[in-house]
Amino acid sequence: MTDALITDPRPLLAVLVSFVAAFLIVASHRSPNVREGWTIAAAVAKFGIVASMLPAVLDGAVFEWSLGAFLPGIEFALRADALGMLFAFLASGLWIVTSFYSIGYMRGNDETNQTRYFAAFAVSLSATMGIAFAGNLVTIFVFYEILSIATYPLVAHDETPEARSAGRKYLAYTMFGGGVLVLAGTALVYLIAGNVSFTAGGIQELANADPGLAMLAFFLLAIGFGVKAGIMPLHQWLPEAMVAPTPVSGLLHAVAVVKSGAFGVSRVVLDVFGPELVFDLSLPFGFSAGLVLSTIGAITLTAASIIALRKDHLKQRLAYSTVSQLSYIILGLGLFGWYGLVGALLHIPAHAFMKLTLFFCAGNLHVSTHTDYISEMAGIGKRMPLTMGAFTVASLGMAGIPLLAGFVSKYYMLIGGIRMGAQLTPVAYYLVGALLLSGVLNIAYFWPVIYTAFFEAEDAHDAKPLVDFRMGGESRSTLPAADGGRAGDDAATDGGRAGDDAATDGGRAADDAATDGGRPEDDPDGDDSNDEDNTADGESDVDEVVESAEGDSAGDRESGAEPDDDVPDDSEIPDAELDDLPTDEEGVVRPDFNTSERDFSEPADRVDTGDYAVDSRPSDADVPFGVGRSDDAATEGSESGDAEVAHGRDPDSGREGHGRGVDHDEGGHDDHDDHGHAGGPPAGGWHHVDGLDALLGRESTWFTLGPILTAMSLAVLLGVIPYEMGFLELIELIVDTRLPEEVMRP
Repeated sequence: MTDALITDPRPLLAVLVSFVAAFLIVASHRSPNVREGWTIAAAVAKFGIVASMLPAVLDGAVFEWSLGAFLPGIEFALRADALGMLFAFLASGLWIVTSFYSIGYMRGNDETNQTRYFAAFAVSLSATMGIAFAGNLVTIFVFYEILSIATYPLVAHDETPEARSAGRKYLAYTMFGGGVLVLAGTALVYLIAGNVSFTAGGIQELANADPGLAMLAFFLLAIGFGVKAGIMPLHQWLPEAMVAPTPVSGLLHAVAVVKSGAFGVSRVVLDVFGPELVFDLSLPFGFSAGLVLSTIGAITLTAASIIALRKDHLKQRLAYSTVSQLSYIILGLGLFGWYGLVGALLHIPAHAFMKLTLFFCAGNLHVSTHTDYISEMAGIGKRMPLTMGAFTVASLGMAGIPLLAGFVSKYYMLIGGIRMGAQLTPVAYYLVGALLLSGVLNIAYFWPVIYTAFFEAEDAHDAKPLVDFRMGGESRSTLPAADGGRAGDDAATDGGRAGDDAATDGGRAADDAATDGGRPEDDPDGDDSNDEDNTADGESDVDEVVESAEGDSAGDRESGAEPDDDVPDDSEIPDAELDDLPTDEEGVVRPDFNTSERDFSEPADRVDTGDYAVDSRPSDADVPFGVGRSDDAATEGSESGDAEVAHGRDPDSGREGHGRGVDHDEGGHDDHDDHGHAGGPPAGGWHHVDGLDALLGRESTWFTLGPILTAMSLAVLLGVIPYEMGFLELIELIVDTRLPEEVMRP
């Protein structure tokens, strides 16, 4: 099929519409409704422009617009061909969904800097359209770097040290790492072939070039784009970027950034070198460049799935799931054959729909209940039935269950691997084994979330051994005690001591708490942050106890009563240097409650004395430890005795809030961005939301529920009617025009 070139400015308009909207968003910063109206309008306009080109592209047309030459023979060209339309149609459509979700999330979480957020999001979508419609390697490199710069404010949105560190690492990996490799590969291709324009089936001059140089150029480009796709060991920026707001995580994982990396690798394989040349570039031990690429993908998807098993923080688990799932695309692109390539390209929209659903669900859990940890989600399905139902459907799709999007793409890749192993090289059978193993691992790390949410109760929760706890699990309750502390049998899991140290405010058990001001009896390293508030009460309590003891002793002496055998004589008490003991102004010996200089925000050493907190999350050392732990909430709960307030629950409405004491700053922002965490069920368990209440919006706002159900529905439809949605038809057109005749569609 010969492409019919059509000179048309629509590819340029698709890039510019959200870029112009970014300025309008900034200009409307004083009016949030107008600002968000520009966001929605730009998203709808962008999708309309892209969709208007789809029918002609399906008929073989290519829309092209050139802005002139940068270098001799290299134009700044935008081309809307079939492969570019696949990515552009997906990203522009999902931006509409993500825009509505962003409004609900940012307002529901009372985030700061919302204008900057929406403006950066708009610029990121402009860069994404530029990557999709780039006509050559130089153009895609320019937009690739613009995307890295535009998404930095989103990654570092919270402006905490962790967020800034994640943003710097993101730039270091994607811009100064991956970008440099892409630029080097582009220069080498230009040196070898004298041409860097994308050509269906590959640039012909590369097939006649020196194989060593051609292979070097291939791996420079593939690894450079693969950095954004999260291939190991260049994936570290991706989990750390989870410190960003959840809609940004959705952008990073489903809509733009990692998809731009996978799309870049697709361009290199299909339109720079061509599938045939990628398979023919030979390496030792019977490997070709394509098989090496697939092997990297197989190793990454297996290792990332195993790491995901150990993550208790939900977004961290989803981040490593993304590293694994994106490697399916990389693996499929290395499978020389019709089925393998179709499966790889179909996994781009399939993963986008499923992963966007999962991240939206995680964000809705955070906004509605401030719960981020899987070990705190026992029974949360009755509080968030629609959210967790959508999470379940998307999880099943990620595992490759039939009638969902993930099954269709993985089925094509499995068939492609088997056919390649039977007809070309047995190495492909190992790739098939990696695909099957990864499917099992997907079930292993998603099932605990589903089981915990729907099949466990808050008062009988089994912490899964695959997460963070000892083999066999650990049965304990996640419900807080009525005084704002933790239940008695939870001390070992919340950083406290076992048994008698149930209170999370450092207090002793039962009747000892009142006599020591809520301090541990034998913990010199305890936290005395509440000493100033309790000084007066503590001193009066101690004085009463001392006077009572002295009065009883004097009465005994006057009455001639026999001394109690249980009370030791002074002679039996070991000598002590009384002068060295701390005393008050009246000379009364009092304990020294001064705290040590240990930073209690960091995990304590694992010692078996019972005097130190235990880091109960060894795999999540960078996130707050302690199930349901919140210093602010625990303090408020200890002082007021009101567990409903301490856990962010409104007793009148029966709905959970952010899970922290409300501490509004001048901008009215809930101060919950400093890793203070108080998620999990409130006292008495989760408030039950039935089906009718959920549909009426009692579970959460429809600004977040609507996008969740939309993304989930798209994942189901792609698994049931992939042709009618247009994606499979478009992908078959892409593959048919890029494979030689002998390996065309069966």
